[in-house]
Order: sequence, then C-alpha cells, then structure tokens
Amino acid sequence: MDASAIKPAMLSIGANPTLIWGMTTAERARRIAVAQGLPAGGSDASGAAMLANAAFAFDPAWTAHLGARPASVLTSRGVPVLAHVVTAEQRGLVEAAMRANTPLPANDLTVFAEEAEGGIFNEALRKRERPFAAELTPASVTAIERASYVGAYKGVTDLLTKYLWPEWALVLTRLAARAGITPNQVTATGTVLCIVATIAFWYGWFWTGLATGLTFMVLDTVDGKLARCTITSSALGNAWDHGIDLVHPPFWWWAWAAGCAPYGRALTDDTFWAVMAAMLTGYVAQRLIEGAFIVRFGMHIHVWRRFDSRFRLITARRNPNMVILFAGLLIGRPDWGIVAVAVWTIVSLAVHLVRLAQAMVEQRRAPIASWLA
Repeated sequence: MDASAIKPAMLSIGANPTLIWGMTTAERARRIAVAQGLPAGGSDASGAAMLANAAFAFDPAWTAHLGARPASVLTSRGVPVLAHVVTAEQRGLVEAAMRANTPLPANDLTVFAEEAEGGIFNEALRKRERPFAAELTPASVTAIERASYVGAYKGVTDLLTKYLWPEWALVLTRLAARAGITPNQVTATGTVLCIVATIAFWYGWFWTGLATGLTFMVLDTVDGKLARCTITSSALGNAWDHGIDLVHPPFWWWAWAAGCAPYGRALTDDTFWAVMAAMLTGYVAQRLIEGAFIVRFGMHIHVWRRFDSRFRLITARRNPNMVILFAGLLIGRPDWGIVAVAVWTIVSLAVHLVRLAQAMVEQRRAPIASWLA
C-alpha cells in the first residue's frame, strides 16, 4: 500500500500541565486525531505515527498537511513540533529531540519550519496561510489562544464579523471554554435569541430586536470559533448552526417590514410585497449562484478576485443588511431601512450574476484560480 494512504497513529510525546482552551496539549492532540480520522494511541515502534510534542500547541491544519506527507516534520527554531514518521529510526530521532526540547539532528525527513514566510496551501479554502505553532507555557497561553482563535476565522467574511466583534467573541469563547460550555449550548442560546429578535421586529420593537439580534449574531460567531478552538465540532452542531444561519434572515426581513406598521411607519401594500419579492428572490438566487460557483470552479465566489473578497464585506447578507436597518432606525425611518435593504439585495444579486458570467468566460481561456492562493 502507498505510504501516503496509511493513516498514522497520533501520539503525544512528553507532558505539559499548561492548558490551552481548558485542555492539555495531549487532550488537544487526541481531539485533533479524532476529528481528522487518525488512530489515537499506540502503534508499534516501527509503524507510521504522527508524533506531537506536548510542549507545543499547533494549528490542526499542520496535522492535515503532514498527514498527507509521510516522512515530514514541522519544526520551531529547529525543535520538532509535529512529525509524520514512517520508520523506527525516524521515530527515535524525533522522539528524543522532542523529549529533550532540542533541535532535530540531521535526518531524511522533509522539514517544514513554522517560521518560514511561505506558509502552506489550504486545499479546502484554496488559499495560502501560515498556521500557528508555538511553545505552550503559562506566559504564552494568551498569545497562543489568540492565534488559535484568529486561525479559526476561515475564508472571507462580512465587515461586522471581520472588524466589529472579533474581540467580543474572543472573550466569550475563552469564558465558554473555561466554563466547559459546549458549542451546541451556545447555538441553543443563540437560537432562542434569534426567535426573540424576530418577535420584537414583528411588533415594531426595533431597538429591542436589534439588541437581541446583535447578541445572537455575536454568539453565532462564538459557537463556531468555540467548536474549532476546542476541537469539538460535530455533524449536529454544524447542521444546526448553518441551518439557523440559512433559514432565519428572510423571517427577520419579513418581521421588520411588518413591524413598520405598529412602529408608525407602515409600508403600503404594494411596497411591502415588492420589498418581500425582491429580498426573498435575491436571497435565494444569491445562494444558488454561490453554490453554482463552488460546483463549477471548486472555490467560493468570494475568493476568486480581490474585488470579490472586498465585496463580501458588504454584500447583501444578514450582517451588512442589519447595518442598513440600524442606519434607517437611527433617523426614525425603519421603513426606509427595509426598502434600502431590498434595493441593495437586488444590486448584490446583479453583481453576483455578472461575476459568475465573467468567470465562465474566463474559464474558456484558462483555468481560474483564487487570488489568495
């Protein structure tokens, strides 16, 4: 069998009492192994193994990267952090260096240095990145947890998620991890708040709805980051979180438009139904375009060109739309806000249609690739 097809057993080497996200590095390595389908625990001394230095914490992306590359090692200033060994000699050299926390002697392993500027290519996201790897000590916990948290922000996102609440969500993620709160418990709390916000919008209690919705939106970031940072992602949690994200926005827009009447700024019937048609059609169509782009080109539409990544900051998704609604409410015109969101939804749909067409034309000349690669 091809050596690259053999999944190496994950083994933690050494001991480290310092906790990251409320767990030891050994427990973290075990969770990474489970998440990536690697055997956890013993193998014979001559078998393939993924050796993890307990003195270090590292991004799970490194395990996936080395897992596909037998006879390779990740180092930090020469000290082995993670190694995919395939022979007893390789294992002996790496394990001895890990236990002594010393640079690895000359060997036949392919070396990936953590400090190298080039980083590695993430096949799933079609982009180049520099996953973290650092020695875990009481003094470095805060910095490493921040690096782990930042690394959990995958792909491109909207302006609120990128700029406004990363620090809020980091604090909440740390508190949740230390308190033993699970990502699904965070998602459940967010689901309740999402429903409460919908009801508030319906009755025209817009400020209450915005405050509740804002809390939900932050928790919507926290649950995913908590799952990634603590390596506790699950099929149920992923489906639940993404399901709520997919389903609730149209209900929010409908409730907001309906709530304009009790607020005292009722939409006419014609305007109400025009707004609903534009928003629902635009929302569904944009999702379909994004899916079609992934199927055809193997990457998300928002990582194709720099323009697309920048447009993702403001495209008509929930968070940018909420900024527009907030602006309308500030001047006492929630009705103008929802009409503006409907217009922006159609504009965003047009941009996505044009970008899809342009990509199809360009593909006829040459394969298209992400500007982040």
